[in-house]
Amino acid sequence: MLVRPPEPDAGQIRKLQRHLDYLVVSEAHATSRGKGIVVAILDTGVAPHLDLRRNLLPGVDLLADSTRNGWQDADGHGTAMAGLIASHGQSSNRGTLGIAPDAEILPVRFKSAGQEGTARDLARAIDYAVSNGADVISISSTGGPDVGLQEAIQSAKQADVVIVAAAGNAPDDQAVGFPAAYPDVVAVGGVDQRGVRSEVSVSGREIDVVAPAVEIFSTNFDGGYRVGTGTSGATAIVAGAAALVRAKYPYLPADEVAHRLTATAIDKGPPGRDDQYGYGVIDLVAALTADVPPRGFESTPQTGTGQRTTEAEGPEADENDTATVRGMATLAVLLAAGGCWALIVRHRRRSDDPPPRISR
Repeated sequence: MLVRPPEPDAGQIRKLQRHLDYLVVSEAHATSRGKGIVVAILDTGVAPHLDLRRNLLPGVDLLADSTRNGWQDADGHGTAMAGLIASHGQSSNRGTLGIAPDAEILPVRFKSAGQEGTARDLARAIDYAVSNGADVISISSTGGPDVGLQEAIQSAKQADVVIVAAAGNAPDDQAVGFPAAYPDVVAVGGVDQRGVRSEVSVSGREIDVVAPAVEIFSTNFDGGYRVGTGTSGATAIVAGAAALVRAKYPYLPADEVAHRLTATAIDKGPPGRDDQYGYGVIDLVAALTADVPPRGFESTPQTGTGQRTTEAEGPEADENDTATVRGMATLAVLLAAGGCWALIVRHRRRSDDPPPRISR
């Protein structure tokens, strides 16, 4: 007889968020916590969970009356993604902690429980996010190509918005889905708790980076917590990473934010970019501190973390200043995450077999 384990409570959940140790989040937070950055979550809505509510902005429900603010989530998927990105938890290490706990969440509900939204609805969701101040857009959905969707992505690019999207989940997906497969989108795959590509993660030449995707704990729509496996969770983690970088380097344009994420990723698989890991496993600390030359500049990459940034990237931000300043460049990147929760080769650090940071 199988006995279902009890649901974790607010006092237990932080220990179950093993991806926090794997990604050395505490060290990254000493440099940036995402203050002043707005991350739009295009999903099933975001419930006002106790771990999230201070960071939750009024958004929109594109499937219902436009006066609804996107805080309705009968599925839990969107709330889980929001928790991974920006949950602030509760006192004394209770509750969940997001990758960018000082960032703000803009919920854009474009799909309902158990159903994927249409490409037209997703395009509308992107347009809404861009028009309402999003610095980063996180999309944990996949589908087919669509002209209107591609146009919305181009509009986001012109507005200097970073878009992150999921690559997709096997066996339902056999190749990298859209919008992740479009140019100017950061396509995210997943790794397991050992840092090895997860079986659920699709592969393809569009993959840019990978992040933890197996047994990822986060917030749920009912005020409790949930665990999920898939490239959706990995996408939310990378969207949080983009928020950290944008807060630290407010003058850095979107394409350089994506370059910083790929250039500092920990190489896995065959040397160089490959179809399973992309440029490698996201490295939060290196993305925030490494010396990364701008795109197009050839130089020997720095190894390890803690290197100062180049002056070409502009001054670092004071996290006490919530204003987000952007450079004149208007190139953007899409971060996409799909399915179920679920570029020239960059200069990167390589680790043939980096020691696992995740507790077992």
